[in-house]
Amino acid sequence: MKLEKLSPVNNQLLSDYWAESEHLLSFYQYPYKDESFRVRAHYLREQAYNRKSLCNVIYQYMEPFGISEKSMENLKKLEKGALAVVGGQQAGLLTGPLYSVNKAISVILLSKEQSEKLGIDVVPIFWIAGEDHDILEINHTYTIVDGLPKKKIFDVAPRKKTIASETRFDHSLMKDYIDEIFKDYGETEYTHDLYHSVLRHMNDSETFTDFFARLMNDLFKDEGLLMIDSAFLPFRQYQTTFFQRIIEKNEEISLAVIEKERLLEKRGYGTPIVATEENANLFYVRNGERFLLERKNGLFVNSAANVKFTLEELLQIAEQSPEQLSNNVVTRPLMQEMCLPVLAFVAGPGELHYWAALKDAFEVLDLQMPILAPRLNITFITRRVEQLLFEYQLTFEDVVAGEVQKIMKQFIQDIQEVEAEEKIQRIRKMLDEQYDELLQLLNAKQLHLERILERNKNYHNMQLDYLSQKIEQEVLLKHHHTIRRLNIIVSELYPNNNFQERVFNPYQYLNLYGFSLITHLLQLPMKIGNYHYLIKL
Repeated sequence: MKLEKLSPVNNQLLSDYWAESEHLLSFYQYPYKDESFRVRAHYLREQAYNRKSLCNVIYQYMEPFGISEKSMENLKKLEKGALAVVGGQQAGLLTGPLYSVNKAISVILLSKEQSEKLGIDVVPIFWIAGEDHDILEINHTYTIVDGLPKKKIFDVAPRKKTIASETRFDHSLMKDYIDEIFKDYGETEYTHDLYHSVLRHMNDSETFTDFFARLMNDLFKDEGLLMIDSAFLPFRQYQTTFFQRIIEKNEEISLAVIEKERLLEKRGYGTPIVATEENANLFYVRNGERFLLERKNGLFVNSAANVKFTLEELLQIAEQSPEQLSNNVVTRPLMQEMCLPVLAFVAGPGELHYWAALKDAFEVLDLQMPILAPRLNITFITRRVEQLLFEYQLTFEDVVAGEVQKIMKQFIQDIQEVEAEEKIQRIRKMLDEQYDELLQLLNAKQLHLERILERNKNYHNMQLDYLSQKIEQEVLLKHHHTIRRLNIIVSELYPNNNFQERVFNPYQYLNLYGFSLITHLLQLPMKIGNYHYLIKL
């Protein structure tokens, strides 16, 4: 396994963040540097957390999945005063795209790094966004079929927009889905154990979030990754007073975000949240379905759910039935800060963007925004793809820049059957001439059959089009091996004009390299920074 560092992709906000641009830094509490971690750690030591209750909630959540010795060790450290590096993601099939695993790796590596640098205990925590209700975002994954990326959809959409943690799936249908995916992966020495491991976790799960959490726990249990689901009932109950704070300061939070977004847009970074003054930034949950609340005429309302709450009624819900409340993109980071001693939050590019609108919202609740740590960006290069890159004298940057498509286009042009196409064009020209002569003859005899002649000529041209296409298909089929090899390069490294980590799930690579892949990745000298890592497997 070899590691290579590249310059990052072109993302203006991310570039400005790493450059510590004055234009952008004012939107965050801390620049990303060692001194910030020392200052943030000192700040957190002065904050009060109900650690015993928090650790009890995490234990309750993880216990059904099996808590490893390392995870128990980290849980005890958290209870005794350890700080946390936190990252999170919604539940996805087979953990979802690789960036979910990349986030977990980022969280683990940064917690280890800061434990050593600060000389204190720092533990990794993964916050599962189980309250997310967009099942269509998480009900699919991709495999490679005939050298091209193929979307595989678990095509059972719920009738209602239920949250992922309450959306159950049919085990028989899920097994069929997993069978299809592993069939595409192909058989290796690791397939049998990997496949049965996935099936075991699937059978032990009831919901999308259960399945996700069991797989993530299996991959990272030896690293002691702690996990919590935002929709877990005991965690909701732990958040009672925090919901009340958000409700009491609701309007101030909204106005703070709107004003910050205006400034973001003025500085050229757009409006990542598109906040509105009426948005209460909280959902009301009924029978597992979420309804976004708005403030209207002093009430918290949702017309679709036909609900109206006064401030006092909503505070009472927070106290007595907090499971009926759920955070949105604005209030989730605030809730996280009140629940956990967050030294740093590992963020994807999108999260880094919308967190920039939240600093003043944190201050409304007398909170600090934690240090934002952009997650690791990783691309795997398999042995097969490395060999193809060498053969065609290409780099990863070439692939992203579209050089493979240029090679493909030139190759197809070079192999076209030019002589046959010229012959077909001559036939077309002859047809035009002969039909023109026939038309003139018929007109001279006052036989007006122009439309019939035109239709007849069009029919012959359609047949010539068909013949031309079949010749082209046969030529491409003859050179299928070369075309497929070029497709594989693009499909694996930059599928659908997107980065690998946003398309494929990790089991495609675990199937090639086994469970030890995660262990080996965590042993590489990777650190959060302004890089894109290539890992040659």
